[in-house]
Amino acid sequence: MAHAAPTRAEVTTRRRTPDVFSPRTHAMAKVAVPVVLGLVYGYWAAANRRDAGPITGWNLLFGFLTALVFAVLFAAVREVAPRLRREQHALLWFAFTGCAIGFLYSQTGGSVLKSTGMGVVVGAGVFVTVFYRYYTHEDATGRRLD
Repeated sequence: MAHAAPTRAEVTTRRRTPDVFSPRTHAMAKVAVPVVLGLVYGYWAAANRRDAGPITGWNLLFGFLTALVFAVLFAAVREVAPRLRREQHALLWFAFTGCAIGFLYSQTGGSVLKSTGMGVVVGAGVFVTVFYRYYTHEDATGRRLD
């Protein structure tokens, strides 16, 4: 069964899906998501580092500093990445996730080569996923294809 292709007027007047959350909710999420992810990442890094040993003040300090750095970098990447072309956008997320995973793995006592390899493998998966997502949802100049 053949269907007629939509006309140009139908394509340009297509409505976007409604936004369920209010602008206030989006503003709160812009701050809350990096903080929560940072705390989870900091706890994970501190737990890897202490290796089931006792929780010490230095371990807590390490966890909170790691959480702070992760949250700031995550917020910066999330702010900068949408302004880049899709290739650079995906490359930025590759670098961020690769470094984050490599650092976490290094806290377990793994070698530098193993940590680097783990970061590259996970980062490559993120690169492919993010690049595909933006390749199928944007044109070459970065405009959304709604």
